[in-house]
Amino acid sequence: MTLANSIELFTNSGVQWLFRYVHVVVGIAWIGLLYYFNFVQVPAFGEMEAAARNNAVDKLASRALWWFRWAAVATVVSGLALLGVQQNNSEYFKSPAGIAISTSILFALTMFVNVWGIIWRNQKVVISNARNVQAGGEADPAAAGAGRAALLASRQNAIYSIPMLALMVGTGHFAYTKGVVLTGGERGAYWALTGVIWILFELNALGVFGKGPGKTRLMYDTHRNAIITGCVYLVAQLAIFKYLLG
Repeated sequence: MTLANSIELFTNSGVQWLFRYVHVVVGIAWIGLLYYFNFVQVPAFGEMEAAARNNAVDKLASRALWWFRWAAVATVVSGLALLGVQQNNSEYFKSPAGIAISTSILFALTMFVNVWGIIWRNQKVVISNARNVQAGGEADPAAAGAGRAALLASRQNAIYSIPMLALMVGTGHFAYTKGVVLTGGERGAYWALTGVIWILFELNALGVFGKGPGKTRLMYDTHRNAIITGCVYLVAQLAIFKYLLG
């Protein structure tokens, strides 16, 4: 039996398999680069001299950011395409498994907006400044603030990624009651609490609660703090899920 026959490649099931495969591959690239920036590049840049850092921003970071932002696009597009070819979505998204996937989609779309609306927009300022300084020009005073804004959004994306991946990947393994359709009240309570926590995190990353150092910034100060915060967020999200929907 050929692979095409075994998965019925030219049927709806086969198309779903293809979109899911692409989604996983480009998602690995996106999240892998997100972790590279947070766990490898940022700490390394902090130890470099200014000239070496500017050169690395020009030659390394600019290339990595190209793959990063377009991997984000490919991940979102392939994910939406996968949703588009699936059947019976209306009832599925009223079930515990569907709500878990919906929650991960919320996190992923927020991360996508952060990539293009905050990280890349501010990193263009940083890259332009690095290249200008290397060419003998004056440093752009806006570059430091732009770099900080990009860092906060990137760290927040790293935090979001932990519950996002757990809910998206774990949906196929959690012991859900098959065929259960949750009531509107159950779903409403879950989304209300989930939404409040989600928006508070995002507003914090955007600097709504203050742009300088402070207690609300501790989670972004180091990549270790971001990892710990993401794990705590995951536990809290699973607890909300279990208590309100379990």
